[in-house]
Amino acid sequence: MEAKFDVVFLEEARSFIGSINEKAQRKILYNMDKARFLNDVSLFKKLTPEIWEFRTLYQGLQYRLLAFWDVKQKPTLVVATHGFVKKTDKVAREEIKKANSLRQLYIEQHT
Repeated sequence: MEAKFDVVFLEEARSFIGSINEKAQRKILYNMDKARFLNDVSLFKKLTPEIWEFRTLYQGLQYRLLAFWDVKQKPTLVVATHGFVKKTDKVAREEIKKANSLRQLYIEQHT
């Protein structure tokens, strides 16, 4: 089976991953890798036309990494912008705004 995309991490996403315990890190990275091969909304879900979320539930905590697609790159990239531990069912608008801002910066730097 071939991966549908590669994943890269912006600095804020790397910092988030580095700030959580090692077992949670492994579970998140495992789920992200699994999402590269499967179409499973429990792992990778569209939030807005531009922003997606990687979803991981580990020891009762809901970890989220927001991301966007960079289809101009080959292979296609999904760029993880930042992460957080989700406390409610909905993703806060501030988190989506932050992801969109980081997306705009990425586009400006890569065009």
